[in-house]
Amino acid sequence: MQTVRSFCRVCTSVCGILVDVEGDEVVRVRGDQEHPFSRGYTCAKGRALPLVHHHPDRLEHPQMRIDGRLQNAPWDACLDDLGTRLRDIIDRHGPESVAFYFSTMESAGFRMAEALHAAIGTPAKFSPLTIDGTAKPLISDLVGGFMGLSGRTDFDNVDFLMLVGVNPVVSHGHAISMPNPTGTVRDIANRGQVWVIDPRRTETVRLATGHLAPRPSTDHAVMAYLVREILRDGRKFDVPVQGVDELAAAVEPFTLEHTASIADVAESDLTRLCAAVRTAKCVAVETGTGVTMTAERANVTQWLAWVLMILTGAMNRPGGTWFHPGFAYQLETFGDLLPITPVEGSFGPGPRSRPEAQAFINEWPCAVLPDEVEAGHIRALINVGGSLVTSFPETGKLIPALQNLEVFATTEIIDNETTQLATHVLPTKDPLERPDITIHDILSARVSVQYTPAVVAPVGERRSMWWVFAELGRRLGYDLGSLGDPDTSSDDDVLAVLLAGARSHYDEVAATGWADAGRELPAPWVDAHIERMGGWRLAPPLLVDQLAALEPPPPLVMVPRRQRKKLNAQLDFLGEPALILIHPDDGGAAGVVDGGPVVVRSTNGELTGVAKIDDSIRRGAVSVPHGHHAANVNRLTSKDDIDVITGMVRYSGIAVTLHPA
Repeated sequence: MQTVRSFCRVCTSVCGILVDVEGDEVVRVRGDQEHPFSRGYTCAKGRALPLVHHHPDRLEHPQMRIDGRLQNAPWDACLDDLGTRLRDIIDRHGPESVAFYFSTMESAGFRMAEALHAAIGTPAKFSPLTIDGTAKPLISDLVGGFMGLSGRTDFDNVDFLMLVGVNPVVSHGHAISMPNPTGTVRDIANRGQVWVIDPRRTETVRLATGHLAPRPSTDHAVMAYLVREILRDGRKFDVPVQGVDELAAAVEPFTLEHTASIADVAESDLTRLCAAVRTAKCVAVETGTGVTMTAERANVTQWLAWVLMILTGAMNRPGGTWFHPGFAYQLETFGDLLPITPVEGSFGPGPRSRPEAQAFINEWPCAVLPDEVEAGHIRALINVGGSLVTSFPETGKLIPALQNLEVFATTEIIDNETTQLATHVLPTKDPLERPDITIHDILSARVSVQYTPAVVAPVGERRSMWWVFAELGRRLGYDLGSLGDPDTSSDDDVLAVLLAGARSHYDEVAATGWADAGRELPAPWVDAHIERMGGWRLAPPLLVDQLAALEPPPPLVMVPRRQRKKLNAQLDFLGEPALILIHPDDGGAAGVVDGGPVVVRSTNGELTGVAKIDDSIRRGAVSVPHGHHAANVNRLTSKDDIDVITGMVRYSGIAVTLHPA
């Protein structure tokens, strides 16, 4: 038995793991007690990596669709056919007829796919950003003048943490990257306060010092009330700001009585929360998909969360929120190069079929893909590791659109509903078969990088993802060799290129397994950036207008939920059921019984799951977990119900009705 030190790539927490291997068999995954960040912690998802590697439906050979059926094919034949067909589409319809969807944690493959996308020169770029997360970079853009730096909580020193619509004990947080979330939340609660704002008594609530359960889709009202009260206290800003009067006017309607009515909470609960905020040294706020999936409501909630942090002195200060550009950048040069984004936002031209939808941070809304295909504008799609059927909105329109593409190529490791629709299936190495470095450290609570060697040899004919895209680029006539030569470069050679300008050399990281650049807090470059901008923008007009236009949410709505043994469409084999959480009053009114099948229906579609009548969730909320094929939440969504500012689809707060199946 051999034990290999590695790190988990199921989510962005990238916990340290030890992998026990016997021959070609991955026997066990356990936590690495010597890991500097996770310190031995693992979750059920990470411990399931052996089952992922040995999955009975794992893909081992390239496949091409021939006579309507996917068939195994040699790599050269598959890539030759794919390259020929893509070149023909580009020549006939232009580069914009080829779209990319980016969703992978494989660092080298991700960067090579980005290089291919840039070489083709297509504006059609999609990612999970417009499925679960546009609010965070939007507020960074509008309020902070940063492009894509959303900020992270200083978990080591925070003593007042507010978690809004996020359950990190199960999910590890939405872009929080919290290894050992139970221990982290418990430690903060022991030395200070942790408040959870969520319509359900979640696993995180059990560790918290306070809980508020507002009506779903009214988090913005709670934030506006808190901001209004702190402003009325005469709190002085310790950083430069602009737009104070406009902000005060925007939140003035959110009195105690008005907010209690909107959020359907007791006035005494609101005043207790407000009293806690008033006494805090500073308030750190983290939001999750319960917020970010609510389309335009997400924007105003995230905005007011930032304003609350600015008001309480949390921005760029110990115990609050800090900013970093990532391990791959040298900090001493980054601050000088950071441009100030316009108060109007970093938007650009969107797709021709949906003129109301614009590009945000150079990405198109995922919701427009079916319309672009139907209009004939997109004729080929290259899917970089995403499960489109369980992640894109309006499944009933998405599947026919994918079937109508001339080319739909996808990289994947396990056969699924998305691969079954492809014209070309490109099997790539799974997380245990490749050396790798952490790529999403900008989402992490630390400026760090980790390295892992390959744990086992790749099965079948699986190849490195970077190699696949380099070979495809070669067939299309593009030289992507600056990242890696498919004839001569190894995986480690490509990783070395990715760290060429980083804060530590690749050889050092590979030798030790990790490197930590520390935490600069406060960071002078952040203060200098805000000074150059004229102060934090407290009242961007786009957000002030959206707040004023919000109407009360429907009486019964669907809200999303993560599960312990499932992550999006992954890990079906762990057997986590699609339990629909329903308050006893809502279940009784609909005639739904505990343990029975229940149909959740929206104006756009329906799904069937198993009802769990549970008073841990408040009235008016129906909690549906992500990523199930049978109970696919995307069947309730609409590709036309989006926030037109960012293109974010409404995945939470959708009006629904309940029916016994």
